[in-house]
Amino acid sequence: MNDGTDRPYRVRMLYHPRIHVPSLDQAEDFFARVFGRPSTNFSVVMPEPPAPGHSVGYSTFTSVSDVLIDSLEPKRYLTGGTQRYPDVEVPHLETTGWYVDGVKALYRELRAGGLRLVDSHDSVLDGEEWPGGPSPFHTLPDDAGLRYAFFEMFPFPLDPRVREGWTVPEVSEDDPLGIQHASHHTVLTSRPERALRLTVNVLGGEVVRTGRDELRGVAGPFVRLADTVFHFAAPDPGSPAAADAAAHAPLDTYHAITWKVVDLERTAKHLDAEGVRIAHRSRTALVTDPATSLGVPWGFTTDSI
Repeated sequence: MNDGTDRPYRVRMLYHPRIHVPSLDQAEDFFARVFGRPSTNFSVVMPEPPAPGHSVGYSTFTSVSDVLIDSLEPKRYLTGGTQRYPDVEVPHLETTGWYVDGVKALYRELRAGGLRLVDSHDSVLDGEEWPGGPSPFHTLPDDAGLRYAFFEMFPFPLDPRVREGWTVPEVSEDDPLGIQHASHHTVLTSRPERALRLTVNVLGGEVVRTGRDELRGVAGPFVRLADTVFHFAAPDPGSPAAADAAAHAPLDTYHAITWKVVDLERTAKHLDAEGVRIAHRSRTALVTDPATSLGVPWGFTTDSI
């Protein structure tokens, strides 16, 4: 793998995290009430099917500070007339990826390192060169832990971050949670070396420290990659995180997103007002009960990594 000194590609920013939800209406209502953010259906960008048997209106996008969240309802998502993903009864974070400058060079590097790649229809890519196109390519979970996506940066109309001159917005007075930016993303894994092989050895991330998240009961390396920090962590036995990890083992689990906020008490009061229970809390951080927060144990903290 590339030693990092002469990479002909560069990770620019996090691609949109995706949540699989049983109902887009439920997801849109949650983000409006709890996060105070509107959502936009993908049909605004793609009002007509791009091919026969391809559905439209299967996902909504919600911009939260420096993260664009994609909520997808599997039963609405068809390609070739076939439903691509199984129905879900409980929402769950599924995957994410990265915008990359020089994505064709990255494609060659990943294949040279023995990582198998597929297109958005899960067809194996065995060509020497990435042919490009309007869709990303993906890793296989067996090789990388998750089905990560890689995409050349392009002007996606629903992603404000790709616009020229965009910066992380200041916290507004009417932001009910007081979110400054994403703190970190928690990926549960029993094989951190697999995650580090991709994010550090290939993509150029940096291990900033190794440590615990006491509220979640997980421990492992924190990796800074472009604009994002990932915590690739093993859960403590018997913890709620361990139950989540067991449901996806031996693959990794995209478990949660934690947000940096200006005032934890302000955040907690709003969550309580909207019926979101707090599962764990310390002086500087809290974690929500996923049963009341769209299936995700969101974190909120005043600490900085």
